[in-house]
This record gives sequence, structure tokens and C-alpha cells, in this order.
Amino acid sequence: MKKEPEFNNNRVCEKRILAIKDTMEILSGKWKFHILGTLMLGDKLRFMDLVREVDGIGSKMLSKELQDLEMNHLIVRTVLNTKPVTVEYQITEHGKTLSSVIDEIAKWGIDYREKFHKKTEQIDLPD
Repeated sequence: MKKEPEFNNNRVCEKRILAIKDTMEILSGKWKFHILGTLMLGDKLRFMDLVREVDGIGSKMLSKELQDLEMNHLIVRTVLNTKPVTVEYQITEHGKTLSSVIDEIAKWGIDYREKFHKKTEQIDLPD
């Protein structure tokens, strides 16, 4: 009789599942990928620039999401010595490691819309 593999006892599988869980917790929510994608394209952006760029997000939610991203070392917040005080946000080097993930999600989303929604305009993404 052939024995079925025991996936739950496999350390590699457990490590992989834990890593996926951690990643999903860090990047969960409606806005984090949009914020990261915007910062990757915009270098340093001020809070109000992000409010304008991330369509549909409110100031309170943006503030919370930015705090989460900063806590997880994906963005850096810089307070400038200006009057009134100006705050800029920039993606960190560690945050930039998500670039290929965000690009693949964007490509998948464009493909999905073209196949099932027929609502996209022709967009060329960088390779």
C-alpha cells in the first residue's frame, strides 16, 4: 500500500506556508499595493500627493496604511523642517524588492480585465 505524503510534517512546506502567511499579513488590505506601486513610480511623495494619487482612499485610512508600511520597513517617513511641517514618504530598499511582485500583479490584472471584462485600454508595462 502506497503511503500518502505528510505535507504538514514537512519542514520546508511549513516554512513556506509561514512565509506566505507573514507576507499576506504585511501586505493585506485594499490599499497597500496601490500605495507601494505609487511610491515606486513617484520617488518621494507628500501625504496630500498620495491622497490624490491613491484614488478613493481617505486621509485616515492612508495614515493607518502608511504607519503599517513604515513599521514593516517598506517605506520611510521623513519630516521636513518647514512651516507648516511637511512629511514625505519614500519606498525603502527593502520595499523596492516588491517591485517584481507588484509588476506581476499588474500584468495579471491587465490580462484578467482583457479576458473577462474587456474594459482596459492598451497599457505597456515596463519589462
